[in-house]
Amino acid sequence: MLITRSTTVALFLALCPGAALAGNAQLGKQKAVQCQTCHGLDGVAKIPQAANLAGQQELYLKKALSDYKSGARKNEMMSIIATSLSDQDIDDLSAYYSSIVIEVTPP
Repeated sequence: MLITRSTTVALFLALCPGAALAGNAQLGKQKAVQCQTCHGLDGVAKIPQAANLAGQQELYLKKALSDYKSGARKNEMMSIIATSLSDQDIDDLSAYYSSIVIEVTPP
């Protein structure tokens, strides 16, 4: 069986999903200053219409932000905000908000 370099890379990324995530949480924290009015710098929503972002899965956040940017997902505020984000900004913000540790206490 012939294994090409691209097959090896694809296999590596499939087995190590974190390796494909290129976000920098520190840079994301700096970028999150513009998000804090609605989502809070700590990722806990400050207004009822905003989502809590703290502790969300990084891939979910990347997909959501990318979809807002492309128009595949619509929200009056996020559709405007996301268009100004670069792919690296999306990676960094996703890395930051997903790195926030939350504690869940069942009732």
